[in-house]
Amino acid sequence: MLRTDVRLDWLVSFLSVIDTGSFSAAAEVVHRSQPRVSMHVAALEREAGVPLFDRDRRPVCLTDAGAVLAEHARAILRQLSGAEAAMAAHRGAARGVVTLGSYPSASVAFVPQLLERMARTRPAIKVVLVERSTLELDAALASGEVDLCLRPMTPPPGPSVEYRPLWREGLIVVHRPDHPLAALPEPLPVASVADYPLITIGRLGSPDAMGFETYRAFRERGFEPNAVQATNQPQTLISLVRSGLGIGVTNLLAVSTADTKGLVARKLDVPCGRRVAVLWSGTNPLTPAARTLLREIESSNVPHDTQRLAPARQTPDRSR
Repeated sequence: MLRTDVRLDWLVSFLSVIDTGSFSAAAEVVHRSQPRVSMHVAALEREAGVPLFDRDRRPVCLTDAGAVLAEHARAILRQLSGAEAAMAAHRGAARGVVTLGSYPSASVAFVPQLLERMARTRPAIKVVLVERSTLELDAALASGEVDLCLRPMTPPPGPSVEYRPLWREGLIVVHRPDHPLAALPEPLPVASVADYPLITIGRLGSPDAMGFETYRAFRERGFEPNAVQATNQPQTLISLVRSGLGIGVTNLLAVSTADTKGLVARKLDVPCGRRVAVLWSGTNPLTPAARTLLREIESSNVPHDTQRLAPARQTPDRSR
């Protein structure tokens, strides 16, 4: 039977092992030694009276009892986080440093207005911007390098991540004026675009690239995209298209924030392009300052020509 004096850091170490799949990786995430993490889990197992992990499997796997405890442990940490947020109002305005992760097109189209408003209305909170590619943001969030991050919802984020959706934006095809696609009406059919070499967002040859919006949009229509180059920088993608290396397919904000002079940018005929959310770790409670920034992000106007998504908290969809 678990006593009431079970320490919270035991639960944090326990959940980190679940989220990372190993005791050594968990130690890096929570900034503790591996023996310390092992000791915390062992202490929990002594108190619970049953094994929480099947250590004969790699990565380590939860027992049925471990899965039950994990659910309660996450609920406990969420409750504590909520209590901290509630108390912040009684201590006066939140203050401190918050680190915000973002990817290039959101950094241009959304972040500047957010930071200006925070500096004007919340001067006691310093927001530090960390710009990364989509997949690098996952590692930054897991390691604690960033407190919150703006991120597309594909590929799906890592485990134990909570999020609130912000906006949806379409996919855009960029080509030269003399390209054969110029003769077709907008929106451009995926079947027609699939005939040509593509320049996309991501990293060419990476197994994770298959989860990006362009690849999924094509595969859902039964086509395999012929990607010849990939980049995480919108202006680089535009320059590659301008050089005649292929046609570009990327998100609307990437195109709207880049210099597309001399090129044609038109919508791709897909029902849902990119969904963007603000994410944070479900394991480590947010500070009052981070919660203040989260509320500011949620209440901000979405970028021009994007569609606001429902504000309800959701769990990332890993079924696709």
